[in-house]
Amino acid sequence: MDDAAVLPSPCVIVLVGPAGAGKSTWAATNFAPDQVVSSDRLRAVIGAGEHDLAASDDAFALLETIVARRLARGLTTVIDTVGLDVARRRRWVAASHAAGLTPVAVAFDVALAECRRRNRGRTDPVPERVLASQRRAFVDQRPLLDAEGFALVLAPAPVRTAPRHVAAARTRAAAPSNASGALRFGLQVPVHTWPGGPTEIAPRLAAIGRTAEDAGFASLWLMDHLRQIPLFGPPWLDLLDSWTALGFLAGATSTIRLGTMVTPVTFRPLAVLAKVVATLDVLSGGRAVCGLGIGGYADEHRAVGLPFPPVAERYALLEDALRALPLLWGPGTPAFEGRTVRIPEALSYPRPLHGRVPILVGGGGERRTLALAARYADASNVVGEVDVVRRKVEVLRAHCLAAGRDPDHVEMTQLSTTIVGADAMEVSGLVERTRPRRTSAERWATRTNAGTVADQVARFRELAEAGVGTAVVSLPDLADTAPVERFAAVIDAFR
Repeated sequence: MDDAAVLPSPCVIVLVGPAGAGKSTWAATNFAPDQVVSSDRLRAVIGAGEHDLAASDDAFALLETIVARRLARGLTTVIDTVGLDVARRRRWVAASHAAGLTPVAVAFDVALAECRRRNRGRTDPVPERVLASQRRAFVDQRPLLDAEGFALVLAPAPVRTAPRHVAAARTRAAAPSNASGALRFGLQVPVHTWPGGPTEIAPRLAAIGRTAEDAGFASLWLMDHLRQIPLFGPPWLDLLDSWTALGFLAGATSTIRLGTMVTPVTFRPLAVLAKVVATLDVLSGGRAVCGLGIGGYADEHRAVGLPFPPVAERYALLEDALRALPLLWGPGTPAFEGRTVRIPEALSYPRPLHGRVPILVGGGGERRTLALAARYADASNVVGEVDVVRRKVEVLRAHCLAAGRDPDHVEMTQLSTTIVGADAMEVSGLVERTRPRRTSAERWATRTNAGTVADQVARFRELAEAGVGTAVVSLPDLADTAPVERFAAVIDAFR
């Protein structure tokens, strides 16, 4: 089904056509039963059957209520009626736009003779004169659909849905299965609570690292937190110390770069951090990357008695770190005097194998974070899809020029949670299996950028064209090597 048209999720799909045109069959083939709101089925619920015309008014009143409630919740909704009431169609279009959903019409242009043939096969067929009237109305109204505000007017071919930005990228891609252009990929491993408990962490992590390297990932990243953060679960879940775990991964791998996404500058004295990072670099053969940020979780600091300064002080500390770490890794013992840190002798041996370790700054703040990255760092990491990334790239470039640096010397990286499957059926199964209990499949698919390999190739191609040099992915079902192996097909498209 990957050759199906990809509609943006969530959307509102209005079926338009006479009885016997195949609307209900098409809806059942392309959408889950709970996404379809059918006037016939509602007649059966509140009347004596699907063709109890006396129940029509009540059925449509109930249909309108259901549609309104689903739109308010941002849920994809397929409206299965004959769709030949112009005023009602226009209300649905207006309501869709008001709710931020994409309205789509599917026009069932089926010959009257075929509608009659199908109609005769029904247990309770529509009267011939009614069917003929519906067909005439369709012919008259079909030209109106293009001017009623629908984002798309389609023929009844196979369709599927994908998160809005994924669908847009897929639609814009002329040849999504033949990507070109330079793009590296990184893998973030933010969760270490896996089947088997702590005794299984080491073998699973080593296998994930080796498989990522074999799959073509250029870098492997761990979060640096003292306990699990709310985005991934409660604080008592297993979470390894990042730099210790990266040292373990250095022994399990041979070429993949290893770094933190990102280390809060509030966790360790700068001289201690410099020693830790340089040690990893030496033992990994020069593969360390030092990700830095100001820290954003006050609770983990308070829980262990670490100070959590106001944001202005944390930015000052970040700038001191960006200035001091290259001195600590460099030759000699220069003194460093910063706004928050004083180091009488900047000394750290052994030094990194290449004289220094690349530094990445995490965060997309346009006034301070990107300015610091532009002035001092080798890379800047942001979150957000292509429209957000385009703006961040332009802001970073402007800061680089203002600081007298070549913008090409500061790489833009992007972090996103990503579910990828070979086809739409596998994607749907992965979304269902990984979604939190109280989160709808549709919302989880959007949150995880869920899509097929072809969808993801199109999405990452646009990010590369927007200026991303490395796309870092967090795979929400990463408890073994299978998700990494699935993602390898995306990486292969960019080789």
